[in-house]
Amino acid sequence: MQRIYFSVSLSLLLLLGMACSTASKQTESPNAATATVPTQSFYDFKMLAIDGTEIDLSQYKGKKVLVVNTASKCGFTPQYKDLEALHQKIGDKLVILGFPANNFMGQEPGSNTEIASFCQKNYGVTFQMFEKIDVVGKNQHPLYKFLSDKTLNGWNDQAPSWNFCKYLIDENGRLLKFYKSGVNPLDDEIVNAVNS
Repeated sequence: MQRIYFSVSLSLLLLLGMACSTASKQTESPNAATATVPTQSFYDFKMLAIDGTEIDLSQYKGKKVLVVNTASKCGFTPQYKDLEALHQKIGDKLVILGFPANNFMGQEPGSNTEIASFCQKNYGVTFQMFEKIDVVGKNQHPLYKFLSDKTLNGWNDQAPSWNFCKYLIDENGRLLKFYKSGVNPLDDEIVNAVNS
């Protein structure tokens, strides 16, 4: 019986490892030859913060914004610490917005209240968190539809492939870059893109 349990556990661990390995360190940027004029702007959206208050994303005009789909029970969850460090380091130039989502193997099962408590207690998160939404699938939130549909954003068709994918928005509300989960928030490619 123990062998069967061990075998099943090992199989599950291998599957989880394969899922995480698909979250490579790939970065996507607009290609001048194929990019088109966006039909929407990041500033077109109003979102509900994790405490239920409405936030108009146009209030972030003039700063770069890093949009991240987050989860509390993922191998990448420690990136909360790095996102907070980035927020503290260059928060004058960059706004970080966290969007909890339960779209990948049920790794964000908590309520908004539970998520807020988890982020504060375990990682001291002070950057803006929002209510839990769907970032992929038939109930994909319109914000993530914009981020992952090149007819709307001008160049990118990549939806999140896992938790902690990142979209960098420029100071004018245009999508600038897409980073997969494996790109750490403190990696030079993100810091340099913010500072450029």
